[in-house]
Amino acid sequence: MKFVVERELTEPVSLTLPSGDLNPAAVGWARRPLVDTSGIGSTGSWGRNKRWEYWNVSTPSHVLALTVSLIDYAAVHEVWIFDRTAQRAWGRAPTLIPPRGAILPPSLDQGPVRAVAKDFLVEIDHSDGIVRLHAEIPEASFDVEVVRPDRHDCLAVVVPWSRRRFQYTVKDVALPAVGVLRIEGAEYPIPAGQSWAVLDHGRGRWPYDIAWNWGAGSGLVDGVSFGLQVGGRWTEGTGSTENGILIDGVLTKISEELTWDYDLAEWRKPWRITGGGLDATFTPDYDRHSETNLGIIAARTDQCFGIWSGSFAGFDFDGVYGWAEDVHNRW
Repeated sequence: MKFVVERELTEPVSLTLPSGDLNPAAVGWARRPLVDTSGIGSTGSWGRNKRWEYWNVSTPSHVLALTVSLIDYAAVHEVWIFDRTAQRAWGRAPTLIPPRGAILPPSLDQGPVRAVAKDFLVEIDHSDGIVRLHAEIPEASFDVEVVRPDRHDCLAVVVPWSRRRFQYTVKDVALPAVGVLRIEGAEYPIPAGQSWAVLDHGRGRWPYDIAWNWGAGSGLVDGVSFGLQVGGRWTEGTGSTENGILIDGVLTKISEELTWDYDLAEWRKPWRITGGGLDATFTPDYDRHSETNLGIIAARTDQCFGIWSGSFAGFDFDGVYGWAEDVHNRW
């Protein structure tokens, strides 16, 4: 099944048919999380269902990240905290087989998110337009409030590999954040106006072997909120992309595959991402490299953090903090 023209979804729609197959009416992109994903995990394709919430919060001094995920046969979670100046990290990443101690709502914003494991706690709650993130590991904890402005688009996309393999992703960048971080007894502010949150919400049924690029950046450019969301490889040939630029809360969708030019062997060299009116340079200063090989489950991630600069449709940007990554999973 191939879909060659992206269309904008404007009304609620179910991701799946009663059979559990992809609903063709859901294929497209939206500025709001309009897709009902309650069918994921309930009908067939055991082992291929993937559900997760990933939040990343950047502050002037630190990066905070949390993941709660269920992949049918395992619960895979993480809390990660990074000191941007000292380039020191703290974290826990429990994998629980069989999955236990985790709650994910059937669709975005339809209930709390919880993950509990040894020396590990994540809680995510939504109310009155505010998302509250709470995480605890032995060395550190944080409490963050993420506020969605009244006028703020996200990028929600359904990616169809086939009628039985598909993914619904919501990428939400440049969300204002405020709160407090605690590390080894010291407190660090997460200051309003200088801290930004990014959401990656996923529900779908994935191929076993997949590789992708993902890049995101958030900040102020001449006093205007700016968000960059780019992806690659995993969407090729599907007719869908997850590319867009957010300026003052308004999304401009980029409906073509972008060109990624970088070399992981020399990851400190600037990365170039171009196409669809975007000419972006990403200059990394830290590579968060990880590898896992549990036999049937294996993953390799290079998530580089640094600064985005460039232009899009006549809008110039510079000094925007974020990341660009190269990932290969067998899961």
